[in-house]
Amino acid sequence: MQRYSDEADLIAAIKRRDEAAFVQVVTHYHGSLVRLARIYAGSRALAEEIVQEAWLGVLQGMEHFEGRSSFKTWLFRIVVNRAKTRAARESRTIPFSALVDEPAVPAERFLGPDHPEWPGHWATPPRSWGASPDEQLLSREMLDLIDQAIATLPPAQREVITLRDVEGATSEEACNVLGLTETNQRVLLHRARSRVRAALERHFEDP
Repeated sequence: MQRYSDEADLIAAIKRRDEAAFVQVVTHYHGSLVRLARIYAGSRALAEEIVQEAWLGVLQGMEHFEGRSSFKTWLFRIVVNRAKTRAARESRTIPFSALVDEPAVPAERFLGPDHPEWPGHWATPPRSWGASPDEQLLSREMLDLIDQAIATLPPAQREVITLRDVEGATSEEACNVLGLTETNQRVLLHRARSRVRAALERHFEDP
C-alpha cells in the first residue's frame, strides 16, 4: 500500500478517490476524532457513530477543501460541528453548575495583594508528585486519573485541553477548530490545566 508523507499529495489522492490514501487518513486520525467527539457524546458508541458520519462528510466534501486551513483543522472542525449538531438532536443538556465560571485555583492559596514581599504569589504551592514525576505521569493509573479529571471539566475547558494536551493541536489549530480568540483559548487552557492539576494533588493528598 502506498504511503503519502506530503499532505498536498495525500489530499490530491483522496480527491481522486484513492482508497489507500483514505485508509491512511482514517488510520491516522480515527482515534483522535473519537476522543474529540466523546466530549459531546453521551457514550463511546455515539462518538463512534458521529465520527463515521464525519468520514462520510469528508468523502462528500473533499472536493471543496481549498487548503485555507490545514487538513487536520478542517477534519477536526467537521467532527466538532457534527458532534454539536448530534448532541442537540439527542437533547443532551449541560447542568447549570457546569456553566458557572469558578476560579481555577482557590484564592486562599495565594498571598494577598497587601503582602509586604510576595503579593499574589503562592501561599500554598502545588504539592510535589514525588521523586520521579516522569514515572508517575507515564503510569497507567496517572493517565486514567488525568482522563477522569478532564471528563469533569466544564465543556469549553474540556474542548480546549483535549485538543491542546491530548491531541497535540497548536493554539492556532484549537482556535480555528473551536472558533475561539487566542485570549479565550489561553484562559480556558490555563483553567483546565489548573483544575486537572488540582485533581491530581487531591489524589496524592489522600492517605
